[in-house]
Amino acid sequence: MAATKIGRTAAACAPLLAASCSAGAPSALSPGGPGAARVAGLWWLLFGIAVVVCVVVTVLVLWAVARRRDATAGTASGRRFVVVWGLAVPAVILTFTYLTGLDAMRAFEDPRDPKALTVEVTGHQWWWEVRYPASHFTTANEIHVPVGRTVHVRLRTADVNHSFWVPQLTVKTDLVAGRVNDMWFTANRPGLFRGQCAEYCGTQHGRMALHIVAEPDAAFTAWLARQSRPATAAGEGRQVFEAASCASCHTVAGTSAAGKQGPDLTHVGGRRFLGAGTLHNTPADLAAWIANAQAYKPGNRMPPQPLAPEQLRVITAYLDSLE
Repeated sequence: MAATKIGRTAAACAPLLAASCSAGAPSALSPGGPGAARVAGLWWLLFGIAVVVCVVVTVLVLWAVARRRDATAGTASGRRFVVVWGLAVPAVILTFTYLTGLDAMRAFEDPRDPKALTVEVTGHQWWWEVRYPASHFTTANEIHVPVGRTVHVRLRTADVNHSFWVPQLTVKTDLVAGRVNDMWFTANRPGLFRGQCAEYCGTQHGRMALHIVAEPDAAFTAWLARQSRPATAAGEGRQVFEAASCASCHTVAGTSAAGKQGPDLTHVGGRRFLGAGTLHNTPADLAAWIANAQAYKPGNRMPPQPLAPEQLRVITAYLDSLE
């Protein structure tokens, strides 16, 4: 009976374990920067210590069971054993791991780098506003950074508390109402790094993802230049967009759309995902999101759009062209 229950429990947990080991899941053990590498090294150190402790304790338990000594024998030596192995040795191990952890955290302190790229990130329910103050433009949910350059992220929230976490690049840093928190990181290889809000912030907390795109300096400079330009696409789609309710919540630089309630859409066609990682940015998914975002992310602030099929088609084509 007990074996059956254990088997059922294991079967129920198997999908969860498989999901946690998914190839697409971000892992702090696959670092993309020097700071994250320090964290991964600390994890492996603690894992190694835990394995050694587990082996030692198991051996001692088996040895004690095999000896079967009288309970009153060797009381004095038993006390010494407890003091040395139960108090002194654990105290040394814990002190060592504590100091090692403090040293690892120094990798995320202010490096005083005058060439650091500053990015301002504001958390909203449930998306990320991303501003590049030196280049004077705003985007959403996707942060581009140059490989090998220090990035200074200034974090604030527009509503409830959030937490900024990109496991392969950074440690968790909270976004707390009424204050600005600062963090620093460096990506040492190109790649797409997924992040996540790590502080429960409401119904769609689990769908509040972000992505950091680390790219060579030349590609990053070209991206900055594109993002700094206003939208150039025109035609029927732009007219329908400006006339619809879209313009009251979203901004498209170079048009009359100047809403601040939702993400800036000036170059939305060049982003990889929609809805803070909820959908891939394809024409089909974009049309589905515009028509009824509530079907994919219930509780978000974008209401269903009562658009005729032709209106939906031209707005989708217009936004998809904004790269």
